[in-house]
Amino acid sequence: MRRARGRGARQQEPERVHRARLPLRRSLLGRLLAVSALVAACSVAATAWIAVQTTSGAIKQEQGQNLTADARIYDTLLEYAARNPTWDGVGATVRELARESGRRVALTTQGRQPLADSATGETARALPPQASAVVDPLSVDTVLAARGADGQGTGADRIDPRAVGPFRLSAADSRALRRTADDKVACLSRAGIASDVVVGASGRPRVQIVGNDPERALGTRCDLAALDAPTRSERKALDALTELADACLKRQGREGVRLNNDLSWGDPAPVAVPGEPGALVPRPVPEPRDAPAEQAAPSLEMPELTGENDRAIASCVGTARSEQLSSYVASPALLFIGDEGGATLPGFDLSPANTARIAGAAALVLALTVGASVFAGARLVRPLHALTGAAQRMRDGEQPASVPVSGDDEVGRLAAAFNDMSAHRARLEEQRKAMVSDVAHELRTPLSNIRGWLEAAQDGLADPDPAFVSSLLEEAVLLQHIIDDLQDLAAADAGALRLHPEPVEVRELLGQVAAAHQARAENAGVTLAVTAPAPGPALSADPVRLRQAVGNLVSNAVRHTPEGGRVTLRAYVAGRDASGPDAPGPNAPGPNASEEGCGTAVTGGGTVVTGGGTVVTGGGTVVIEVADTGSGIPADDLPHVFDRFWRAEKSRSRRTGGSGLGLAIVRKLVEAHGGTVEATSAEGEGSTFALRLPGGGRP
Repeated sequence: MRRARGRGARQQEPERVHRARLPLRRSLLGRLLAVSALVAACSVAATAWIAVQTTSGAIKQEQGQNLTADARIYDTLLEYAARNPTWDGVGATVRELARESGRRVALTTQGRQPLADSATGETARALPPQASAVVDPLSVDTVLAARGADGQGTGADRIDPRAVGPFRLSAADSRALRRTADDKVACLSRAGIASDVVVGASGRPRVQIVGNDPERALGTRCDLAALDAPTRSERKALDALTELADACLKRQGREGVRLNNDLSWGDPAPVAVPGEPGALVPRPVPEPRDAPAEQAAPSLEMPELTGENDRAIASCVGTARSEQLSSYVASPALLFIGDEGGATLPGFDLSPANTARIAGAAALVLALTVGASVFAGARLVRPLHALTGAAQRMRDGEQPASVPVSGDDEVGRLAAAFNDMSAHRARLEEQRKAMVSDVAHELRTPLSNIRGWLEAAQDGLADPDPAFVSSLLEEAVLLQHIIDDLQDLAAADAGALRLHPEPVEVRELLGQVAAAHQARAENAGVTLAVTAPAPGPALSADPVRLRQAVGNLVSNAVRHTPEGGRVTLRAYVAGRDASGPDAPGPNAPGPNASEEGCGTAVTGGGTVVTGGGTVVTGGGTVVIEVADTGSGIPADDLPHVFDRFWRAEKSRSRRTGGSGLGLAIVRKLVEAHGGTVEATSAEGEGSTFALRLPGGGRP
């Protein structure tokens, strides 16, 4: 039934482990996945937002810079078109603009016939289907013109102000007016008014008051009206423009109009009358000198000015100007601006397609991150599950089994440490079982003897004479000795072994131990000798426990030394001259003997094993040796001499061995004193046990 129940428990164990498994949300894998997913999501979102903001800002900045450069290119070519009747010779200007802007500039007719292109030869790619702008001085692009380099802007009729046509002054007229303007500036300067000469697109100079307040010049005797008088060529161009505008108005059934020098209409602009400071009168429109009188009068009759008429007049004036200037400016041309490879500037916006691409990329990165986290988490958790299962099987009393070590990382080291712990626990369990068996065997022998003698006395087979009582007492003493040894070991293992240290003279202590074992040695035919300097080395120790430890060694030595042999007790201080009277004997450990840890090492043809803690060697270390000339200990058995219940004689006979606890007690007692014990043996020559204790103290 017990075996059946055990098999049933083992069959139910996997189900119990399965029920005990943590849910994913509380497991290490679940937390790892959650943290990885959160970090990945935040990283992807932050990266996408930063990328979008940075890219949008960079593209907007680049687009702004390119738009400024485009406006400058457009304005330069527009000026060229306004000042030249054809595009002949524009190639040099196009190449210079391309060099300064680092972009491709191309001009074609409206039929896409090439006029000029900064890209030539193999680098000239096909132009895009849509032009960047149309260069037409009679119909200016107001957006690009507003960002032009000179900042002139355009009029309401969208005609470039630099397109003056027949209103351009001759060189002689321009020089004459410039001299007059310089005289007026000098006159204003004498009056304390700062002014400058500004030359317009037609070559006509004008005086500009600093501060832009022309009324300051009205109180002076500087006649600025002389600069407003039109030249002969200007009057001729103005008359031609007026005729074109009148023809347009007559086609609409409206009366003609007289245009002023500034192309306004209505009452003439007021001008200052020379010789009358501050007085303003309308200045009549000058008439050509050769004009007949009868033709001049009708021009003074102005049509009725209304809002509708003004719009009609403005439209006709614009049409007339375009008609008049058409032969003086270049024909409209298509302007293409792109990079040096020929492509135009790509645009960027967060359209649904771009948003979908960004979201798709973010989702892909998130999926890859989660997948990598799942893979890494599974590899991380798999050995932990194996460790958990092995620990649960050990808890349930099953035979411990090692778990696979995947690598040299933290989890691999944990698995290796678990395997070491499992193996150590298995060894301890085997030792525990062996110890229980050994204790039962050791206790059974004296108890069986006592029971046998008592049953014989009860049955009348033995008389309770002194020999009978002596036999019972001997078995009881042996039983008590085993119990005392077990109690000492238990106290030492628990750290509860009490010591009463006091100054001890080692030579005297060895003499006491030798005297206690002299009778047994004589019965065995073994010579027992003590070798120690006078005065002997001193140390601080519990004399009772130290005599117990040395006594156990002497007892073992006498037991395993044949008749005629010799057991020597020796004491000296480690580190003294080897030639002195307290130098170690022939069976003492050599200079290569181990002084700490546990292990074996060949020294002088023999074998040495050390048990116990660590002692700082040097001039203060007292060494107590018990050497015999017995049969020695085989090298394979020497590492086990300090194990509990270990005997070289496997039959565990009382005649050839004790309880097997003596040397284990020796090691515990020496360790309690802060020392070590080591055994050196050469098979067939004898053995030497050495106690190394920290010296100090005098009796």
